[in-house]
Amino acid sequence: MDLLNWLDDQYDACIIQQMANIPDDSFWQHISDKLQEKIPAARFDAWIRSLSANYSDNKLTIKVPSRFFIDGLKSNYGQQITDIAYELSGSLIIIDYEVDASLANQAIANTPNDSAVSKPSLVDGFIDPRFTFDNFVVGSGNEFCHAASRAVADNPGEIYNPLYLYGGVGLGKTHLINAVANSLITRNDTKIAYRTGERFTNELIQAIRNGTSEQFRNQYRQVDVLIIDDIQFIAGKEKTQEEFFHTFNALYEVKKQIILTSDRSPRELTNLMERLRSRFNWGLVADIQAPDLETRLAILSSKAELAGVTLDKDVSHLLAARITNNVRELEGALTRLTAHSTLTGRIIDLTFARHVLRDLLHEEVRAISIEDIQKKISSYFNINIREMSSSKRSKNIAYPRQIAMYASKELTTMSLPEIGRNFGGRDHTTVLHAVRKIKKLRDESDDFDDEMDRILNLLKQ
Repeated sequence: MDLLNWLDDQYDACIIQQMANIPDDSFWQHISDKLQEKIPAARFDAWIRSLSANYSDNKLTIKVPSRFFIDGLKSNYGQQITDIAYELSGSLIIIDYEVDASLANQAIANTPNDSAVSKPSLVDGFIDPRFTFDNFVVGSGNEFCHAASRAVADNPGEIYNPLYLYGGVGLGKTHLINAVANSLITRNDTKIAYRTGERFTNELIQAIRNGTSEQFRNQYRQVDVLIIDDIQFIAGKEKTQEEFFHTFNALYEVKKQIILTSDRSPRELTNLMERLRSRFNWGLVADIQAPDLETRLAILSSKAELAGVTLDKDVSHLLAARITNNVRELEGALTRLTAHSTLTGRIIDLTFARHVLRDLLHEEVRAISIEDIQKKISSYFNINIREMSSSKRSKNIAYPRQIAMYASKELTTMSLPEIGRNFGGRDHTTVLHAVRKIKKLRDESDDFDDEMDRILNLLKQ
């Protein structure tokens, strides 16, 4: 027994001596170094390299780029960080997380911190660690897109290239493409570039101004996977489309994976080069639909579990029944309820939910005006809202106008003459013709019928 006690004392002494040799200001660096030995390089670049931390009085405060980063970091590496900290200090360390906005650019750039090695980052662009396949709720409206995304993650560049996901706001497109990226990060030496259509455009503009266009091209043409969220942003921007066309070709020819998302299908993108539209259709074009009631309930349950909240069954049904078209609004409603409950100490019951979310729930059942319809459809088809009331009869103007008239008949209580007056004083027979034409097209074409469903759902948001 004395020998065991002596060995324990010697071990404790070694630990204390080891800790004494580690200054507080380098404690996190020691943890980071050990993590780098244990996890894949791409994962280390994505999760650990850009972080910093302060250590004092047995407390380690890790600084992260955003609050969304925290859950993923804790889930993936929280225990390893705790174990290494204990190994280095010989005692349990209090670990806290603090958002430091100055780290955001570093996290987005993911630039390796090794000056001795000159190589492109394995992850170029911020991939949200919250979004994985494991926490994506699959339902009838998104199961095809989910299956296609998993297939691409398993065989990038070999199947469904490009993968083009489209659908309304807040339906899970961004979640899926981040899930693909998070899956691919685990593979060493897979270089991923993740951009929004807007950021891609802005980077090109900056490269042209700075005379670094060649560097811009090389940056994208050396990746294994290119992901562009909201590709519709490049419509109408000829120089951006031209550059993206050549980048697309360069990657496609060597079987590099291209993943795109949009709020509409390729054929619905106006002001887009026909040769780009054609290429978007080369792979798989998949439509993500609004979730049904059962899926919305499952999403709420999943989000509540992650937030550590017990949600009353009646409250879940209220939110799922009233917030129908946007998963982000559903999640936002849960966040608001949780915050109010935490700050006031109130239980989240039906009365409390109706009070806290009265504005949001009212918005879901608010009356839709013809002006709202005209604005949204003008934006959808990329035309000026003034064209809704103009005398122009060109197809690219008349077609959206007829859809807006049809939607006005479907979604408002206005009479045909009243609708006509809101469209530049047109006769009620013109409105009737538009309504009948759109109905006929819906009856004759399943694709067009699906498109009209998406447009009507968009107008209800």
